[in-house]
Amino acid sequence: MREELAAKRARDIRGMFGRIAQRYDLLNRTLSLGCDRRWRRAVAARVATAAPRRLLDVCTGTGDLALGQPTAGSVYGCDFCLPILALARAKSAAAATRPAWFAADALCLPLADGALDAVTVAFGIRNFEDLEAGLHELARVLRPRGRVVILEFSTPRGALAPVLRWWVRHVPPLLGRLISGDGEAYRYLSTSVATFPDGDELCGLLEAAGFAGVRATPLTGGVATLYDGARAGDGRVR
Repeated sequence: MREELAAKRARDIRGMFGRIAQRYDLLNRTLSLGCDRRWRRAVAARVATAAPRRLLDVCTGTGDLALGQPTAGSVYGCDFCLPILALARAKSAAAATRPAWFAADALCLPLADGALDAVTVAFGIRNFEDLEAGLHELARVLRPRGRVVILEFSTPRGALAPVLRWWVRHVPPLLGRLISGDGEAYRYLSTSVATFPDGDELCGLLEAAGFAGVRATPLTGGVATLYDGARAGDGRVR
C-alpha cells in the first residue's frame, strides 16, 4: 500500500509540473520577485569552489541551474517530467553551457556509484516521494568528498517572518491560478513548504544519508535555504 501511494504521488507531481510547464519560468520570477535568479547564482558560486569535472543537476526543471554552472567540465540535467525537460533542451540551444539532458527519477538515477563530482538540486527535494531514499541516492552517485548543494524553500524566520509566511501561504495559489490557470499546483507549494523538514532537521537527514560538513545558509529572510556538504570521505554510503 505504501508503494502504491508513493507511486501515485509521483504521478500526481509529474502531471502537475507538466500542466504548468509553459508558465513555469514566469511564475518563478513573479512569485519570488526575481529572487530565484539570485538564489541560483548562490548555488553556482558554492558549486564553483569544488571545481567539479562532472556535475548533475537533479530535478532540473527548465534547466536554469544547469545552464548557469560555471564549470569547464561536463554538466548533466535530469528530470522525470518530460514536458518541462523539453523546455530545458530548447533553452540550451542558445546557451553557452550545453548540458546533456536525460529523463530520470531522482530515486533511481541511471549512474554508477561515485560517478559524479557534484550534484545540485533546486526546489526539487521537497518533491521526492521518499526523502531519505532520495538523499541516499544523491550520495551514492557522488565520489568520496564529492559536493552536494541543495536549494529549497523553507519556513521564514526573523522580524519579517509573519509577512513572508503570509506571502508563501496566500500569493502562490492566487498568482498560479491567474497566470497558469492552475491554482492547485501552487497551493501544493505552500502546503508542502509548511510540512517539509528544513534547517537543522534537513541537515541531520543529509548527515544520516552519508554527507559530512553539512551547513544551512538561509536566504532572503529564510524563504529559501542553501544546504551544502560533502559525501563522507571513506566512500561508504550509510
